[in-house]
Amino acid sequence: MRATTIHAPGDIRVEDVPDPTIEAPTDAIVKVVAGCICGSDLWPYRGANDVTAGDTIGHECIGVVEEVGSEVSGFRAGDFVIVPFDHCDNTCVHCRAGAHSGCVNLGFTRSGQAEYARVTQADGSLVKTDGMPDRSLYPSLLTLSDVMATGWHAAVSAGVTRGSTAVVVGDGAVGLCGVLAAAQLGAERVIAMSRHEPRQEIARRFGATDIVAERGEEGAARIAELTDGVGADAVLECVGTDGSITQAFSVARPGSTVGFVGVPHGVELPVRRMFQRNIGLAGGMAPVRKYLPELLELTLSGAIDPGLVFDMTLPMEQSPEGYRAMDERRAIKVLLEP
Repeated sequence: MRATTIHAPGDIRVEDVPDPTIEAPTDAIVKVVAGCICGSDLWPYRGANDVTAGDTIGHECIGVVEEVGSEVSGFRAGDFVIVPFDHCDNTCVHCRAGAHSGCVNLGFTRSGQAEYARVTQADGSLVKTDGMPDRSLYPSLLTLSDVMATGWHAAVSAGVTRGSTAVVVGDGAVGLCGVLAAAQLGAERVIAMSRHEPRQEIARRFGATDIVAERGEEGAARIAELTDGVGADAVLECVGTDGSITQAFSVARPGSTVGFVGVPHGVELPVRRMFQRNIGLAGGMAPVRKYLPELLELTLSGAIDPGLVFDMTLPMEQSPEGYRAMDERRAIKVLLEP
């Protein structure tokens, strides 16, 4: 199959690689109809994560089931499915507690930017639609494999409630989906921290009531001003850097919670501030399968349109250009068509 591969920082290629095969009776093979580049894919692209030359890359995809293992009973060839980036059996003790991303049989999508992907624990992971959806829904359905579910996880973990004030740190696809999630969960005020006009516009369309372009101490002062000195009831941290974590805690009111979903790199928690102000930290890797049914219903009903985060669509053969565009912030999120 044709697949996007990474060979070194900045070195993305599209090459012929072996097709994935059924390796366990709980597996399924999905023919990808749409994949995409995630902000977290930029970590190895920029040299922040180790790279094994020639590895396939990409963990977000939707598609049609091609083949299933002998123990898969809930899906068959021809089913249109959303593939959570983190696979789970949906039956283990952790899944039953809602911590699907800690499943004892955890697996991951490894070739979402390719023609085919193997899904481990297919019965527990995949969610199918009722027949083939209209192609116009593909972008929004694709976000459910990761970024929309991750933004939702940030809002839930932060404790967004009806009538609350939420601040979202980060204006990438996850942060924008966090804005949408906070609005859907009933926050009366959703403050998006963003310096980029196209992203600000999407944030407003997703329900942001205020935009704060300042950063650091200036950003914290601006949010204090907007909240009459109180701060945020809930903070969604959607980046993963030390600066974004520091920013999140600087705007959180006493007794609030920071919901963090940005993959942490070089983060040092402000433990003394957390202690003195009773600010909690919750979140982590999103249990996508936990949220998928609700998010699918919201998407199909038209209540949410998270596909707006895609502002560039390319053939998969041009995925290296997609990486460059996201790295240079010329694109928020790039959809790839095999």
